[in-house]
Amino acid sequence: MELESRRSELESRGLGLAAMSYDSVAILENFAERKGITFPLLADPDYETIQEFGIVNDGVPKDAEYYGFAYAGYYVVDPSGVVKAKFFNEENNDRTTSASILIREFGADANQQGAVETDHLILRWSTSNIALRPGQRGALVLDVELKEDMHVYAPGVEGYIAIDWNVAPATGVEIMPAVYPGSETKHLPAIEETVPVYEGAFRVLRDVRLLGGRQLPDEIAGKTSLTLAGSFKYQACDATKCYLPATIPLEWSFGLRAHDLERVPESIRRGAE
Repeated sequence: MELESRRSELESRGLGLAAMSYDSVAILENFAERKGITFPLLADPDYETIQEFGIVNDGVPKDAEYYGFAYAGYYVVDPSGVVKAKFFNEENNDRTTSASILIREFGADANQQGAVETDHLILRWSTSNIALRPGQRGALVLDVELKEDMHVYAPGVEGYIAIDWNVAPATGVEIMPAVYPGSETKHLPAIEETVPVYEGAFRVLRDVRLLGGRQLPDEIAGKTSLTLAGSFKYQACDATKCYLPATIPLEWSFGLRAHDLERVPESIRRGAE
């Protein structure tokens, strides 16, 4: 599983990992053994902790047999038990992946898919996840490393060519807007203007969500991978001049995985005597 594969990376950063559900100890033991999970799975069958956190899924009637399960999400908790951040999506079939959160919050390594060096910069492009399941929201990652004395213009600049990251629409996936880091304001003596720019190294992220619920969308059912194409356009400048605009073609690939729909033995299912 994705979290299990990231466990060593978490531990190297001094972070722990645990998951909680309203399932019984027996159900979690069965699931952990079947999926090879070694991090702690916490059972809250009476949903006491889930209720205290205010995340009981209220889309289920209170008199239903399966009432008490939580909205899917993540908490980042410091060693003293203080919640530092939380991540929840509005829809059950729109779930941010743990790998995406590790990249966004902790600068974790991404799955590099390509790199190119020009006279002005080094560009690397990556994905948060090797594979996605229906309803999962992963991330595309651009890491830009500008060479000494170079800068590029940030989105929103007027009168200059800003960096522009484009991703072409693709069947079966929703592509979100790019999220750019804060830029710095730079005074350019050669033109006596002050403009928003990027210098040094910076990272840009863009969420992508694989559509579907329990199954892949019909349009891509049966496929084992998904490829996205795009480009990165920029104009680099130094203290005295600007260079011709350049466009770098990009491509990312995700594996497509089905959800685990296997149920635990009937004798230990919720509600069984």
